[in-house]
Amino acid sequence: MITPGELLNTAQRLLSDTPDFTLFVDDKNITTDVKDRLISLTLTDNRGLEADQLNIELNDADGKLALPRRGAGIRLALGWAGQKLADKGTFTVDEIEHSGTPDVLTITARSADFRSSLNIKRSAGYHQTTLGSIIKTLAERNSLATGIAPSMAAIHIDHIDQTNESDANFLTRLAKMEGAIATIKGGKLLFIVPGQALSASGKPLGAIIITRQDGDNHQFSIADRNAYTGVQAHWLDTLQGRPKKVIVLRKRRRSKKNTEPPDQNGAPHKPEGDYLAGSEGNILVLRHTYAYEANARRAARAEWQRIQRGAASLTITLAKARPDVFPELPVSVQGFKRQIDNAQWLIKTVTHQIADGGYTQDIEMEVRAEDVEMD
Repeated sequence: MITPGELLNTAQRLLSDTPDFTLFVDDKNITTDVKDRLISLTLTDNRGLEADQLNIELNDADGKLALPRRGAGIRLALGWAGQKLADKGTFTVDEIEHSGTPDVLTITARSADFRSSLNIKRSAGYHQTTLGSIIKTLAERNSLATGIAPSMAAIHIDHIDQTNESDANFLTRLAKMEGAIATIKGGKLLFIVPGQALSASGKPLGAIIITRQDGDNHQFSIADRNAYTGVQAHWLDTLQGRPKKVIVLRKRRRSKKNTEPPDQNGAPHKPEGDYLAGSEGNILVLRHTYAYEANARRAARAEWQRIQRGAASLTITLAKARPDVFPELPVSVQGFKRQIDNAQWLIKTVTHQIADGGYTQDIEMEVRAEDVEMD
């Protein structure tokens, strides 16, 4: 005989396996109206300044669904029945499609945080300042709060120009030069080091653990990072009127003494603009010429780190989604090959999907630069 306690436990278990969501359109709760009509709901949570995308497919076989207006705001929360839902932000409707038969209404919306002001082309110069000050200026200009790691905020910028360039493009260029990620979440412009995930309040978040038992399937790949042995960037020496270069290479430290003759002041001669951190080989040369050596050095180091991170990738499909994960969150995995388990991973993209009574999730990850070495 089944006891009341056993019935309660069974009901709670079934409830926890039932996906749940709330949808508000222009602050009106439409969850009840669309729940029984839902064919699929897909949310793609992207890294950086690529807008997140929400796709909703609804059954309109009876023809009673009203078409939402373009520009309408959709607020979404996702999760599991009986648990607190995760707020996924507000999206702006920009595509509507009605097809049939059977009649289906498809709504596509993108992150509302990506304001049109970010795409206005501007010209400005930033001289003898800090990265934090530049980010604050850009955030305030677009009515955003600021979140930047202290180590990034303190970086000194000799000079950089924004010439007929949108704030979005300038932010992307700054992030690439500094080896950072620029993104907008919850009304806040975040400028962070990859792998140093921050909460909405700017506090660091710890790594989550995903086991093989959590996943439906996975795909791991690793490329030969030896394709490039380093990165070279050029900067213009205005005193000598000629370009110089800095090179960031693979983990080699020179110990031999400088045998070059001293300069006229008696100081050992430094090779022309070179910054060496390894051995030369197949060098990737950045096309942009930087105004200062420090800018060129940071850009070369940032590009090298990006190459290192992209050497390995891992995608895991979770049969039961975790609504609390998002891009840039550090991840440790267990139950895979030793090389996969030993790496520390960073989330690049998260795709949530509610369909056919289930809530699944694709998590695409890349490896941290210092963890690329695998035997």
